[in-house]
Amino acid sequence: MQKRLVILFSLIILPFLVKAQLKAFTDSVIQISGITMTADSLRAIPAVSIVVKGQNRGTISNSQGVFSIVAFKGDTLTFRAVGFRRKDYRIPASLSGNSYSMIQLMTEDTVYLAETVIRPYPTKKEFERLFVSMDIPDDMYEIARKNNETAKLRALASSIPIDAGGAYNVLMQKQQQALYYTGQQAPQNIFNPIAWAQFIEAWKRGDFKRKQ
Repeated sequence: MQKRLVILFSLIILPFLVKAQLKAFTDSVIQISGITMTADSLRAIPAVSIVVKGQNRGTISNSQGVFSIVAFKGDTLTFRAVGFRRKDYRIPASLSGNSYSMIQLMTEDTVYLAETVIRPYPTKKEFERLFVSMDIPDDMYEIARKNNETAKLRALASSIPIDAGGAYNVLMQKQQQALYYTGQQAPQNIFNPIAWAQFIEAWKRGDFKRKQ
């Protein structure tokens, strides 16, 4: 009897515990929306990387410096951009609601690179010899052209398994074919002259020979 009471009490109290945990999780999530600007002239900074510190989540501000990211209250956002100092912003845990707007000001920074000395080739003939034998890597257009070659696409198609979309299309085609011939006899390829011609050509090529 006592065991039944414990089970009954657990079933009654469990929905309230789940609801309380769900509410706590919902309250801790917040969407941060804002704009990144320069501290001196209030000019929008595009392509600023905004990353949640310690996590592999982030976003990038658009051409107007506008960004939006979902995080937890108490997380720290790291702002990085080329030519600007890194800025960390900790989201206050005491914020109310699930949305917050902000303006992140960033200060320009000067980066000093190591000295680079450029020297010419000793002679013109040496330059011509090295220039002719230079191995120039493919650019993006050449890589894209090679990746779209018919032979390479066929090789990839034969080795890559069918995805969910392809499996769905095959299933729909089979169902459509079954519904199309409902109530009648489906045609047989044994009476199809095209199928016979393909069979004879395959026989001549030796496609049906037993592989040793």
